[in-house]
Amino acid sequence: MFTPVKSTKVYEHVINQIQEMVMNDTLKKGDKLPPERDLAELLGVSRTSIREALRALQVMGLIESKQGEGNFIRSNFDDTLFQPLSVIFKLQESKPEEILELRKMLEIETVALAAHKITNQEIEELRIIMNQLKECENEDTKVKLDKEFHYKIADISKNSLIVNILSVISSLMDFFIKDARKIILSNNENKQILIKHHEDIYNALSKKNATEASICMAKHMEFIYKSCIN
Repeated sequence: MFTPVKSTKVYEHVINQIQEMVMNDTLKKGDKLPPERDLAELLGVSRTSIREALRALQVMGLIESKQGEGNFIRSNFDDTLFQPLSVIFKLQESKPEEILELRKMLEIETVALAAHKITNQEIEELRIIMNQLKECENEDTKVKLDKEFHYKIADISKNSLIVNILSVISSLMDFFIKDARKIILSNNENKQILIKHHEDIYNALSKKNATEASICMAKHMEFIYKSCIN
């Protein structure tokens, strides 16, 4: 599986080989990598180069180290994009509205996709979240239910990339637009508007009407944008 490496930037070639093995399915989610000593022998490089490569792969989010067990290809990638994107956001001096613009674009298309794929069971699950959101009085719980509603729609799309990216965008929003959801929900008039928006989105999804769902989500996202930025 491995081939000896000869290069001045040895650790980069180690990284490339492991990445290629993931891409061609030689290594899969949850697979354990050989111990450092074995990797060094297989690749014909020093253990120092192996350690450098493994550290880089950890930072990239491809592998995880488990104390006393070794290094593994990650099984869960939900939080791997947040750190690099948040750093890029800061270094490029991006504006908070860029996060909201990206979220708007993603969620409008996601809800349309969900409308095509939603099952009767998922309609019921979404209805339960919707009802909890309507009946809840605790602000912190409302924030969690609001997130859950949108994450559920992403799940219904049956697209794992959408789920991961939406999770990252939501984390960026929480980090760089602090307390945005709480600020919006603290206004009684906003509460009723948001409930109506969620009901409209739910109703469109329950009818499996992608066009209507997209229009309702666009209206909702525009309201969020104006509430957070203005």
